[in-house]
Amino acid sequence: MQNELEDYLHYLRVERGLSENTITSYHQDLVAFAQYLTTQQIKSWREVDRYVVINYLATLQEQAKAKNTIIHVVSTLRHFFRYLAGEGLISEDPMLKVDTPKSGQHLPQVLTRAEIDRLLAAPDTSKKLGIRDRAILEVMYATGLRVSELVNLTLDELHLEMGLIQPLGKGDKERIIPIGEVALDWMERYLAEVRPILLKSQSSDYVFLNAHGRQLSRQGIWKNLKAHVARAQITKNVTPHTLRHSFATHILENGADLRIVQELLGHSDISTTQIYTHVSQKRLTEVYQKYHPRA
Repeated sequence: MQNELEDYLHYLRVERGLSENTITSYHQDLVAFAQYLTTQQIKSWREVDRYVVINYLATLQEQAKAKNTIIHVVSTLRHFFRYLAGEGLISEDPMLKVDTPKSGQHLPQVLTRAEIDRLLAAPDTSKKLGIRDRAILEVMYATGLRVSELVNLTLDELHLEMGLIQPLGKGDKERIIPIGEVALDWMERYLAEVRPILLKSQSSDYVFLNAHGRQLSRQGIWKNLKAHVARAQITKNVTPHTLRHSFATHILENGADLRIVQELLGHSDISTTQIYTHVSQKRLTEVYQKYHPRA
């Protein structure tokens, strides 16, 4: 089973050209499924039928896995068994008679303007890593970058003299995003005052570096963000994606066109962007209920 799994991942990487993040998520889903099969004494992909899959999905539900997580697992298994069938490694695709659960509408967590202000002011900018973290937070909120795009941002993708950055997003798609004056100022300060010190005698194309002069990791961003959230006394569950959600929601509330937001976020399908219209409507309702005298 392990050989077929490794061949599939190689196929995704070489023939499909999928991103490493996508391949990693597929790998995690399939390893978890393979571990479940081991507990059921199933030793071959050929032994998997629709009832095995359905029982596995029921197990995930019992573990209180999120609906969107289960939907992702079904999608992963659907692609994997289609591959196995196409390669002649199984005689029948068990996923043909397994329905995909319907997605529940999940409104993303968004910070208020006041919370954003407190968070952006949280890093201690008297220290070099504080300047770096302030630049990171400002750029994330000003551009809506994914955390993967932020950590992989290179010097060649900066066009600061024009107030633009050009990150490489999902599916290796490039897009051009304006960066506001405040974020631009902090980015230029970081590049001039801090990055050369972190770099020391080393060389790196990556914009944001850790204390050792190497590429800052996703985990590093998460860890630092959690510390700044606590310092800002924000009680919401804030992740790097929360800044992306807040960016999209706030510019929509200020009258931005949905298509523009789609382009800025790098969504291939506008239906993905439409979730933010629901967030804005929810926010409008909350404001109305709070401030209207007869609400």
